[in-house]
Amino acid sequence: MGRTGRAGDRASRRTIAVTLAVLATVALVAAAVAVHAAAGTREPAAAGPGSGPAGPAAIPPGTSVVAALASLTVLRDWDRDRAAAWRTGDTAALRALYTVGSEAGARDVAMLRRWCARGLRVRGMSMQVLDVRLRSRAPRRFVLVVTDRLADPVAVDRSGRTWPLPHDRASTRRLEFRRTAGRWRLGAVYDLTR
Repeated sequence: MGRTGRAGDRASRRTIAVTLAVLATVALVAAAVAVHAAAGTREPAAAGPGSGPAGPAAIPPGTSVVAALASLTVLRDWDRDRAAAWRTGDTAALRALYTVGSEAGARDVAMLRRWCARGLRVRGMSMQVLDVRLRSRAPRRFVLVVTDRLADPVAVDRSGRTWPLPHDRASTRRLEFRRTAGRWRLGAVYDLTR
């Protein structure tokens, strides 16, 4: 067999190995989602400080794994963008994360304005997601039930002086995201912790 044949065999084996690795990854994700979907028939208890990180969301009937994972990505990106708006004091960027008329958005923007008026910014405003469940998914709307808490935020004044903020307790909320103007925005937030 010549060089061309051996190179072709190596390329073929490499292609097969990559294909098998991708299939194994997809199978693992599907298995993890199936386990969480089966466990997701019970309403989760509010997670405590010792809870581990969230796993894949339970998937409602008729929702693909890809759509479920996309919902989690939207939540992660939304939390990251909200933290950036709070860190920089950008009320316009914060307002843009919510649908028009969202009461939750109006409260969040008003709170950020009060902090800015006092010359304060918040750093380290990342959300520690303890549990997340996808309740429904449509092309332009999805609903998550999320248990999370604010992880180690710090207030910073104009001089650069910092103060750690009080530790946040875990809370559970129902979040309704809507797709408007080509972007996912948070429409409504319902507190389920009580």
